[in-house]
Amino acid sequence: MFEGFTLKTIDTGTVNIRARIGGNGAPVLLLHGNPQTHVMWHAVAPALAEHFTVVATDLTGYGMSSKPPSSDDHAAYSKRNMAKDQIAVMRKLGHEQFMVAGHDRGGRVAYRMALDHPDVVQKLAVLDIIPTLDAFERAGKDFGLGYYHWFFLAQPAPLPETLINANPDWFWRWHTDRVPRRFFAPEAVEDYLNCFRNPETVRAICEDYRAAAGIDCEIDAQDQAAGRRINLPVLALWGKQARLEQWYDTLAVWRGWADDVQGGPLDCGHYLPEEKPDDTAAALIAFFG
Repeated sequence: MFEGFTLKTIDTGTVNIRARIGGNGAPVLLLHGNPQTHVMWHAVAPALAEHFTVVATDLTGYGMSSKPPSSDDHAAYSKRNMAKDQIAVMRKLGHEQFMVAGHDRGGRVAYRMALDHPDVVQKLAVLDIIPTLDAFERAGKDFGLGYYHWFFLAQPAPLPETLINANPDWFWRWHTDRVPRRFFAPEAVEDYLNCFRNPETVRAICEDYRAAAGIDCEIDAQDQAAGRRINLPVLALWGKQARLEQWYDTLAVWRGWADDVQGGPLDCGHYLPEEKPDDTAAALIAFFG
């Protein structure tokens, strides 16, 4: 995996972030989702590296990256702070401006980065998400059952942590395999589980979801009230077999936040970079090129 890439730990001064770096050209930052690590990009990053300098990182709290202490407001795990950590990584690597693609939780960090730092982000790709505030405001029974973990992981500590840590391997496999998945590479799963077995990773993931239900929605609402928009090109991709296709007009939702939005579904489920890596890479190369 990641042939020709360099694995580093970047000290930003506040957190350490695990990063995989390869390729040449304009910089592209790849951000992963839950409950994974940057390794989810293993089949996409090499294709992108033929055109771009690719940086794939573990989000704050995930993988082998730092796991800041919890707090009552969960601010360290707000997408605003997580975005700042990623910008600090890119600056350490010499990239003052760059393009970013984020899947799942990484997409939430990425769109917050675009809103807060439009001078830094040049293009934004979001994979299988709509903005956090929209997701909660539109939530009903189907959302609550389909995305049960949004509410379970956001429960006060130590409820979800205690239940998950009783058998982290079982929970990880059940959560990702509710619709049977046969596309995860064994080497990727080994990395995912190695990280997920760490109780501090589980705590950090819960903090991420607690932040989403609180401070992240508050920040999104503040932007909406102030009329702030994403003023750069946006690519929205989602899985045709996943939930967004059933629940939303995804492009219309994103056009409520940005003027320049393109995209559409890929014929797969939620895990686009691992289910349809060639299609995902092609779409990102065309958009970022």
